[in-house]
Amino acid sequence: MVIDLRSDTVTKPTPQMKEFMLNAAVGDDVFGEDPTVIELEQKIARLFGMEAALFCPSGTMTNQIALRINTQPQDEVICHKYSHIYNYEGGGAAFNSMVSMRLLDGDRGRISVSDILDSINPDDIHFARTSLVALENTINKGGGAYYDLNAIGEISKAVKRHNLKMHLDGARIFNALAETRENAEEYGQYFDTISVCFSKGLGAPVGSAILGSKEVIKKAKRVRKVFGGAMRQAGYLAAAAIYAMDHHVERLKKDHQRAQQLADLFKSKSYVMEIMPIDTNIVIVSVDPKYGMERLLEELKSKGILAVSFGKNDIRFVTHLDFNDDMLEVVGKTI
Repeated sequence: MVIDLRSDTVTKPTPQMKEFMLNAAVGDDVFGEDPTVIELEQKIARLFGMEAALFCPSGTMTNQIALRINTQPQDEVICHKYSHIYNYEGGGAAFNSMVSMRLLDGDRGRISVSDILDSINPDDIHFARTSLVALENTINKGGGAYYDLNAIGEISKAVKRHNLKMHLDGARIFNALAETRENAEEYGQYFDTISVCFSKGLGAPVGSAILGSKEVIKKAKRVRKVFGGAMRQAGYLAAAAIYAMDHHVERLKKDHQRAQQLADLFKSKSYVMEIMPIDTNIVIVSVDPKYGMERLLEELKSKGILAVSFGKNDIRFVTHLDFNDDMLEVVGKTI
């Protein structure tokens, strides 16, 4: 048995999800004729209080589309230095949108109003034009830390006074909502665009959506076409996302509980220097260099447990739909 904790993207569709996918009604989505895609887009937009949505192959694509439609070349985007849009999207912001990034420090990926305001460039030809603030929720590189709506509201209020736009990389937004129990619909008032991923904690095999106003999503559809993300009978994939939203949201709390239990297993180990606080489903363990992060990864792999390097001395474990209590017990015995 292989216990794969590298990411929550490694999940496989459940038998019930596969059956739901096979029975989906489909059409040509490029012509706007796939009924299941339309259903998904309306469902996710309504949930977050937005006018419209666009189904795309990946969260990287939805983020990159958001950067493209919210900025102009030579603009600058304010984000935390841990942000996925900066670290893990292949330099796409520079290549696709020709923008620079103002990287901020903060609390495990969360940035403050004062830091944002201090980073807005003056209206001067020597500086890039600040046009967008991008938040991430939850923060992957911050160990699953999250913003609550009060903090987001304060940032949005300050940002809009300066006529800046707001984007949310909500790849794991449902994990944040599972902890805060806040109303997803309220998010729509704070952001110009929101990216939501279905293939992480929710367990769908493929897909993300970008949310915004009808006008914004019309622009997004054009950019998706240019990026090569327009799909045909995508309803089979959209059906998986619909099933995931209907059946896999409430169970996310179990992933968070297992993440805490997993972290507890490492607490007394001599080769562990630090464990980042557990907020959702991500566990980041710092390994003593004298022992070696690569050595620990190899020893775990030899016992059928997979994790990933996440920095010089750090290892990341992510709990998910396909990681259960029996597997947790095996990991405990192995450790």
